[in-house]
Amino acid sequence: MTSHAGFPGHRPRVPGTSPIDLRSPAVQIIAAASRERPADAVLRETLRRPPNLSAEDRRAISHAVFSYYRWLGWLDPKRSLRAQLTHALDLANAFAERPGTFSDDKLIQRSVAPWVQEQCEVTPAWVQAMQEEPRLWLRAKKGQGTTLARKLGQCWIPRTPALADAIEYRGNADLFRSREFHAGEFEIQDVASQAVGLICDPKPGETWWDACAGEGGKTLHLSDLMANKGLIWASDRAEWRLRQLKRRAGRAGCFNYRALVWDGGPKPPTKTRFDGVLVDAPCTGVGTWQRNPQARWTTARADVAELAAVQLNLLSHTAPAVKPGGRLIYAVCTMTRAETEEVAAAFVERFPEFEPATIQSPWEASNQTPYLSLWPQETGGNGMFLAVWRRKPAGG
Repeated sequence: MTSHAGFPGHRPRVPGTSPIDLRSPAVQIIAAASRERPADAVLRETLRRPPNLSAEDRRAISHAVFSYYRWLGWLDPKRSLRAQLTHALDLANAFAERPGTFSDDKLIQRSVAPWVQEQCEVTPAWVQAMQEEPRLWLRAKKGQGTTLARKLGQCWIPRTPALADAIEYRGNADLFRSREFHAGEFEIQDVASQAVGLICDPKPGETWWDACAGEGGKTLHLSDLMANKGLIWASDRAEWRLRQLKRRAGRAGCFNYRALVWDGGPKPPTKTRFDGVLVDAPCTGVGTWQRNPQARWTTARADVAELAAVQLNLLSHTAPAVKPGGRLIYAVCTMTRAETEEVAAAFVERFPEFEPATIQSPWEASNQTPYLSLWPQETGGNGMFLAVWRRKPAGG
């Protein structure tokens, strides 16, 4: 397998091929999924209904559904969905056991749509990482990584001080039922998302704005890094996501935030000027295609240009809220040039009062750069792009 910088060569365990009676719900989920109704949403709805399914059954069904989309480029559409699913599971197991038997050319050709190669640097190492089972990452409370790993067992922590609270869980327990989860001792959060919070590096007592907070994963991380001191404004255009944030914040013991609906338009939700603004913008999600393989086949070239315009507008509408000397952090879990370097370049041209600020990668102590691309084959997590700017002091 591709070795990952900073951690040992570990391939996540592939669940055993699901029994034939468990393939029926997997086939039903695949048949019901579409661009408008993603497979992961259908999967969640389906697994909530049958009370007689064990945790192992649920893992097997999930594995089957995602294996189908991960290996869709190898499947014969003329065959029945059940036959295609069986073939996909065989391919997933073969890749887990003998990845070297899959040629780089075929992996690139069959794992992503042709337009992706026009927008991204598609390398054999990246595609191999996308075909692997995703890792399960936890974020412990600040300074509690080693203690939590010892409690849960079957955990591994990266060998880099900056990621001492990032834990890869390699066991099979249902963590949502664990005493530690209900006590708010950890969040399930991808290691690349954790890197965003670390790069923001908010200080206790500062005022921050998480402009696209969603369900609050990064808001909770910022709060933990701030020791629950200071204030975070968390906004999103969907009120139901902010309700999820409230629930999660209560369990995590996060109290230094205010949640409010904001549609991303030019009118800011508050007149506050911030020490830091995080724009974790909506994007094509190319960096998450290992974890969300259906999106490889439902995302279109037109989506890239449409979302790049949204991203630049969000940066333009949040930039005035950054106080002189404050920082603006742009993060997207995609790797297309139009949504990353090109958006960053367009922002710099439009807002000369901002200057690039260096980013310290959590994985490389000596690597400081104004833009940072995190690739799955290098981190073991999602793909992520970050840019950081500092607003020049008044009169500067």
